[in-house]
Amino acid sequence: MRLVPVLTAILVAATLFVVVLHRDALIAFANGASFDEAVAIARGEAPAPGDTTDETASADTDGAAEAKAAEADATDAGPKPVRVIALHSTAQVVDGAVLLRGETQAFRQVELRAETSGRMISNPLRKGASITAGEVICALDPGTREASLAEAEARLAEARAAIPTAKARVEEARAGLEEAKLNQNAAVKLAEGGYASDTRVASVNAAERSAEAAVASAESGLATVSASIQAAEASVAAATREIERLTIMAPFAGLLESDTAELGALLQTGGLCATIIQLDPIKLVAYIPETQVNRVSLGARAGARLATGGADIIGTVSFLSKSADPQTRTFLVEIEVPNPGLLIRDGQTVEIGIEAAGAQAHLLPQSALTLDDDGALGVRIVAADDTAKFVPVRLLRDTPRGVWVTGLAETADVIIIGQEYVVTGVPVLATFEEPTQ
Repeated sequence: MRLVPVLTAILVAATLFVVVLHRDALIAFANGASFDEAVAIARGEAPAPGDTTDETASADTDGAAEAKAAEADATDAGPKPVRVIALHSTAQVVDGAVLLRGETQAFRQVELRAETSGRMISNPLRKGASITAGEVICALDPGTREASLAEAEARLAEARAAIPTAKARVEEARAGLEEAKLNQNAAVKLAEGGYASDTRVASVNAAERSAEAAVASAESGLATVSASIQAAEASVAAATREIERLTIMAPFAGLLESDTAELGALLQTGGLCATIIQLDPIKLVAYIPETQVNRVSLGARAGARLATGGADIIGTVSFLSKSADPQTRTFLVEIEVPNPGLLIRDGQTVEIGIEAAGAQAHLLPQSALTLDDDGALGVRIVAADDTAKFVPVRLLRDTPRGVWVTGLAETADVIIIGQEYVVTGVPVLATFEEPTQ
């Protein structure tokens, strides 16, 4: 029989006996008590370290009662104030510039297109070239158009030459009519006196009607000649206009935005000759929100700065739309700016400020803004009775230092930290910071 397993089992059993049955004595010995004190605790002759007397239990009971009473008194006194951080803010007069972001646009831009077909016979101009008003941009081959004009002019001359002959025939017919009327009058009077027969009267009446027909025919011939003249004049005008269409000229001074048609190219009716833009003056185009549109008027001064840098530019409002964009509910505004050096290009991003009336406003951190239950934008302030109060505000401008808002009194204690944890009427204990403005 092996001895080591038996001794190990006896040792484990003894350890468990001490730990289970004499735990208090073991803990006391481990905490520094002497061996005799541990034996006394094991025999029950001394109290364990965790035991308390009746007096101690009674004291603990009295302390708990006092704590509950203090808590009840605090409950009866009302809700505890919420600690917040606020700012003493004073309104300042700020300029009422309406800030927008837009782009530059050419003052004029037009695509020159051919009104007739023909082959290019002029040397092409390259894009970027400066042109003057009335300068020839594209010239087309006239072809047989000059011959058509000469033919139309010849027909006009022929029609005009027939006018004297036609007028002479009219005069001759009218003279014959007058003679026929005289003969008819004489024949009637002679017949009444018995000196002319009825046959004579009938003959002169027929001669009169024949003269009237001759007058009508002569006048019709004159009208035909006049119509021929008008037709010939129309043909001449059409041929002349067709020749004029062969030369495409610049309607205003500006720059070529594209190359003109190449020499020898065949331009069909509607074919593109070139694109011309005018950059002096130039337009600044932006869209104003409907909340700001009433602050802008025609003729108002406006300043702008290109997003790519450069000097500030000054202009005036030249157009303000009366109809809102159906998608964005914003209104188009155009500002005319001088651009003598053509340094401003078409399509550049620009920041615009349009002057407007000044206003009393507070400069607050953007984080101070909040919403009420109805979704209205505002801030919470410390009221005179040290309670929180919601005040709606209107955003005037956003700056790197904060936001300018209106709607508050001249002075206000605005909660800037903790406003999301209080509502109107809740007591607050405010700690104030120095204003940043």
